[in-house]
Amino acid sequence: MLCAAVVGSTALAADPQVDVRTSLGLIRLELYPAAAPKTVANFLQYVRGGHYNGTIFHRVIDGFMIQGGGYDQKFRHLPTRAPIPNEAELGVKAGLKNEPGSVAMARTSDPDSATAQFFIDVNDNSFLNWGDPRGDGHGYAVFGKVVSGMDVVTKIAHLPTGPGGPFSRDVPREPVVIESMTIVGGK
Repeated sequence: MLCAAVVGSTALAADPQVDVRTSLGLIRLELYPAAAPKTVANFLQYVRGGHYNGTIFHRVIDGFMIQGGGYDQKFRHLPTRAPIPNEAELGVKAGLKNEPGSVAMARTSDPDSATAQFFIDVNDNSFLNWGDPRGDGHGYAVFGKVVSGMDVVTKIAHLPTGPGGPFSRDVPREPVVIESMTIVGGK
């Protein structure tokens, strides 16, 4: 999916990239607007507005995924804009699947309920893809991937978890804070 344009002697990624600075290190995401245009536009709007700054990874399941973007450090659910349509089908047809390092939108059982929360797959979670009979069929829209910092994602995934805030399990005992998100590349 990566396209590059050469500017002078520097290669510039055609797809936007976002640095996710966490309390455990830096993760760089590359986003794919050609495969999930509404999802990427929605995510970038939250990044530009500072929504993710100071939020936590509130759901961490080793061997599955890490999820964040919806709660602050006191487990207050942050206000969001209206939900976006699920672009999982479009993404799968463009080759985006829930595999290690993929970034996808979290949602409720309503396929068109994604707002700001996202997750990063740490395993092959193909049952979350659109059309997979083991899932709900609607899938979870993949819109990017980790291009550096997968070691940080793995470190987060391996943290001990337990209850926290309103959640009975899967909350890291050591809070993992998203200190900031910054758009760093792309045309």
